[in-house]
Amino acid sequence: MTTSTLDSRRVSWKNTAAAAAIGAVGALVINSVIALLAKAIFDIPDEFQPLTLPVYGFLTVLGAVVGAVVWHLIATRSRNASGVLRVLVPTVLVLSLIPDVMLLVNQSQPGTTPAGVIALMLMHVGVAVAAVPAYRRFIPPRS
Repeated sequence: MTTSTLDSRRVSWKNTAAAAAIGAVGALVINSVIALLAKAIFDIPDEFQPLTLPVYGFLTVLGAVVGAVVWHLIATRSRNASGVLRVLVPTVLVLSLIPDVMLLVNQSQPGTTPAGVIALMLMHVGVAVAAVPAYRRFIPPRS
């Protein structure tokens, strides 16, 4: 099934589940590489829990699934889904960085370092890089 054969008005939830799964797996791979490299290159303490797989793994999958559901709703209900998503995706990505900035400012997690927080920020980009192409393939928006 190619993108051109999918009718955006009849995108199934099965397609949305496939997009979410593919996006989540891809994002987990990207985010695991980011975490491993950040820990190997920078002096990020082990006590910095946000860079552990149970924490970032759950949030990565949650982000990919929620993103797929929202993309589906926009793609199937908006007359200008492409235009909406063109604005919404970068806006949500930037807004998703606010908790990381607050973490850096407040130092609310033990072991917080600038490098650790930058790694977390890169993970947000990692989810978008993995998930958006999957969404576009399986949940094509209307123009």
